[in-house]
Parts: sequence; C-alpha cells; structure tokens
Amino acid sequence: MKIDSATIQQRYDRLAPYFDGIEAMMEGLFFRSWRKKLWASVEGQHILEVGVGTGKNFDYYPADARITAIDFSPKMLEQARRKKARKQVNVELELMDVQSLHYASNSFDTVVASFVFCSVPAPMKGLKELHRVCKPGGRVILLEHVISANPVLAGIMNLLNPMVVSLVGANINRNTVKNVQACGFSQVRVDERSSDIIKLIVAVK
Repeated sequence: MKIDSATIQQRYDRLAPYFDGIEAMMEGLFFRSWRKKLWASVEGQHILEVGVGTGKNFDYYPADARITAIDFSPKMLEQARRKKARKQVNVELELMDVQSLHYASNSFDTVVASFVFCSVPAPMKGLKELHRVCKPGGRVILLEHVISANPVLAGIMNLLNPMVVSLVGANINRNTVKNVQACGFSQVRVDERSSDIIKLIVAVK
C-alpha cells in the first residue's frame, strides 16, 4: 500500500503532541539502548540526522560535533524545537523531506536516521539522497525495523501492513538492508547485535 508524502506528513502532524507518550514503553524497553549503539558509531565534525521527529536522539548527540537535523512534519519539528530549548541542545533544525534534500553533494561526515525509512514513500529515492550528501569515505548509519526473516512472521507483517500504514503511515514490511545495498555504497554491513526485525545498518560511501 503506497501513500504520498503529504498524507503521511498529515498523520505525523496529528500524532506529534502525543508521539513521545505513545512510544514511551517501547522507547524505554528497546529503542533507547539501540539509539545509544547508533550514536556510539557516529564520527566526524558535521552530522546530519534525517527524520529528527520530536528529538528523541538529542540525549545522544556528540558534544563536539556540528549537527543539522531535518523532518518533513512541521508539528513534529515544533516538538523538537521545544525539546531543543528545554535541553539546550546545539542543533540546527530544518523543515525538509529526505526524498529531496537541499544540501550540496558530499556535505556531511556522517548521516544518521532512526526508524525513518518505514515512513518514506519512495525509500530508494531517500536513500540515494543520503548517499549523495554523504562525503566520500563517510558513513550512513540507519536504525530501522524491517520485515522478519521468519516466513510465518513475515506473512503476518505483510498482512497487517496496510492497516498500520493507514493508521500511522509507517510500513512494517520494508527490506531496508537490501535497499541500502542497491544504492551504490562501497560497503554495507549489519551490526552483529541486530535482531530479526531491528537492524543497525552501517553503509560506507
């Protein structure tokens, strides 16, 4: 089931005031530890985070880096701006769609996204944009939930996907590792700590 960017943006705008509360349990049980692993792998002086959402990664930003963070949902970005002020985080926030980044090629040392490409209507287009703006030798690091390798669970995820997309605009059956491998990176590896449906992907340009 495919939905355009405007429709997904509207759904995230609607959820923005409640988003942290909705995901609080999963954040505490699972996602927080994965975010720590992701940001422990970040290197370089100029970092881009795509899909910043409400700013859930702010606590893990490296103190000595220049960080730019984008999101395509104005309401999610409002939440991030409030959190930025409250936590006094040094980050430049921009309203932008990952499918059409307004940055020059070879701009960033590392590009980061966490649980973003489930919601990008044209994921290959977005991934190619990450490849474009990453510097040669730089890394794109993605934390994503993907379709299971277990055929039974994968079948259930495929069955449920249309309902999940219609409710929140997120796909639960994406094969993001395969998509990244098709985007021209010199090296793509999946962190060995990854689980069946949560993958920490490191791609080198």
